[in-house]
Amino acid sequence: MNRRRFISRVMVTSAAGSTSLAWLTRRLAAQAAQAPTGLDSSNLFAMDQSASRPVRLPPKPGSRVVVSAAERDALEHRIRCQCGCTLDVYTCRTTDFSCQVSPSMHRDVMGLVAGGYTSQEILDAFVGVYGERVLMAPPAAGFNLLGWIAPFAVLGGGTVLVVSLLRRWRRQAPVAPLAAPQTSRPTDATDDELARLEAAVRDDE
Repeated sequence: MNRRRFISRVMVTSAAGSTSLAWLTRRLAAQAAQAPTGLDSSNLFAMDQSASRPVRLPPKPGSRVVVSAAERDALEHRIRCQCGCTLDVYTCRTTDFSCQVSPSMHRDVMGLVAGGYTSQEILDAFVGVYGERVLMAPPAAGFNLLGWIAPFAVLGGGTVLVVSLLRRWRRQAPVAPLAAPQTSRPTDATDDELARLEAAVRDDE
């Protein structure tokens, strides 16, 4: 292959690569333009970055912080991030740095902590804004209590039913009569006849 042919082939290959790159760039730009406003698809799911709502209360008079840092983190483990990831606020904000919702909810928690509110009061404030869907575990009260009890009730009822059926089948199963022990002694032979038979067997031996 001479130099002119080699240079021509390299130029053709570069032009094809540039065309492919330009097509891919236009394709990605079109997809980005079609994405819904407020949604971020950079994760494995569509993240609603506009889902956060302000959760704020006025500071208590003479407020002082009554929630420690560890208690605050434990509280954030009980609050569900509303971006759509199904994670709690603490896990989302410390593992998924593309989320904008969990940091906003964290700032609301920090503001309520600074306002002198307890963990339960902060949790109630979030429920008041988002509803019970903001909780990682719904409270065991009202209709939710049925959801907590129903699985155990079904399991217990099933166990009782199985045990009662086993007992009924055991009572209804026929009992085989015990076989009468068999003796080697013929019923019609007398003691004298048996003695003579044994003597004849010994004589044969």
